[in-house]
Amino acid sequence: MIYLFLVLSILTFLLFGFDKNAARMNQWRIPEKVLLGLSILGGAAGGLLGMQVFRHKTRKNYFWIILIAAACVHLFLVVTL
Repeated sequence: MIYLFLVLSILTFLLFGFDKNAARMNQWRIPEKVLLGLSILGGAAGGLLGMQVFRHKTRKNYFWIILIAAACVHLFLVVTL
């Protein structure tokens, strides 16, 4: 299970960076539901890291709430399983 979280976190991190770059270049963007969905499915750590590294979606409180809650659930699952 930890490998699934790792792969999804790396993917989510990269997509946050890609979306930030696309926003700067005024190009096609990754929908927020994709970023949030991948974060909920297992990429919350990568999403949180991507928010900080790329300074992307940091003003959206619902991103913080959802990603922190998902990260807590993922941490619980890793510790208990």
